[in-house]
Amino acid sequence: MELPSGIGPMENDECQIDPAVFEVFVNALLARHRRTSHAVMLALSEGFTATVVVLAERAGIRVDWGQHGATPETPFENVQASGVTGLSAPAEGGAWGAGMRARAWELGRRMPR
Repeated sequence: MELPSGIGPMENDECQIDPAVFEVFVNALLARHRRTSHAVMLALSEGFTATVVVLAERAGIRVDWGQHGATPETPFENVQASGVTGLSAPAEGGAWGAGMRARAWELGRRMPR
């Protein structure tokens, strides 16, 4: 992402998070995930992205779901090309946002506080 995450070094299984820096990282990560249409990249990043959403919500960071749920204004990354397999179109905006929130909610139920 070429952005600082705001997540500090791990010490005794804990780390400090800088909320201002983490908020920028979270929204950039969601924007990138939303633009990606490559099935493998989506599969690899889905769990990490959902975990980041849970941490953001627990830190009181506002995720702008309206911004991310809308049709992206920037071009899709890895868009499907004729005859190429392993690629898929991203979900419609509302479905993508609802799906990501549902995955984060389910994951958050299993993460200790």
